[in-house]
Amino acid sequence: MSTPAQASPTDAPATGEPLVRAVNATKSFGHNEVLKGIDLEVARGEVVCLLGPSGSGKTTFLRLINQMEVLTGGRIWVDGELIGIEERRGRLHRRKPADIARQRAEIGMVFQRFNLFPHRTALGNVMEAPVHVKRIPRAQARERALSLLDQVGLADRVDYYPAQLSGGQQQRVAIARALAMDPQLMLFDEPTSALDPELVGEVLNVMKALAADGMTMIVVTHEMGFARDVADRVVFMDDGLVVEQGSPRQVLAHPRQERTKAFLARVRHEAQARDSLAAAQVEGLIADD
Repeated sequence: MSTPAQASPTDAPATGEPLVRAVNATKSFGHNEVLKGIDLEVARGEVVCLLGPSGSGKTTFLRLINQMEVLTGGRIWVDGELIGIEERRGRLHRRKPADIARQRAEIGMVFQRFNLFPHRTALGNVMEAPVHVKRIPRAQARERALSLLDQVGLADRVDYYPAQLSGGQQQRVAIARALAMDPQLMLFDEPTSALDPELVGEVLNVMKALAADGMTMIVVTHEMGFARDVADRVVFMDDGLVVEQGSPRQVLAHPRQERTKAFLARVRHEAQARDSLAAAQVEGLIADD
């Protein structure tokens, strides 16, 4: 099924452009316009953190890159190739399912919830896609999976099932599973939001190591410390638009836009409230003893 827009030579990015490029990307669900025209580029090896309130369109943008949703308008390229659509005889058409699957295999995605197969061990979860999607021999996939589980600090948990693992361990298995496809891009959608506070650090440490190794990453997060310490660029989104972007120091310490300032003030207030509550609970436990 063709789109109404005509393809033109200017649709294709020039050689040497960023790994990810979005131009006027829009997405509507019925009458609800979630993304209102996103222009964003991500260089190879760059770590970009997307910040913003719930409902600002951050997760939808990731889902468009990974083709879990279909663009309403605009274009997204990954590695110079249009995502989800292709040019045939001067017009743009939806890609065939097999072609979409090929593109998606180059992009790893880690969700809020771990989405592991409950009936497979950590090793089995990591081996699944390489064996059944990429048709990699089982022995080779097993060797790679063992290496990845060791990389995320779970070499001693390869035979454990998800129910036997903590939330942080399950999320690290999910990261290893995504890496097993050797993606050129990793997308993280609030990967620590479902974790107990004491488990957040172990997942963030794995992500920091990936960043240090040069993995291109787009991370939706409320972890300001991670954004400050690891991101090359911070992008603040609100109401389906990019409001402000720049270095972590610029956006987090010296925001220019009022919406950015209000969001960061609210995040700081909520963090202080959580810290005060935790301190009060600790004091209560000490008093009980």
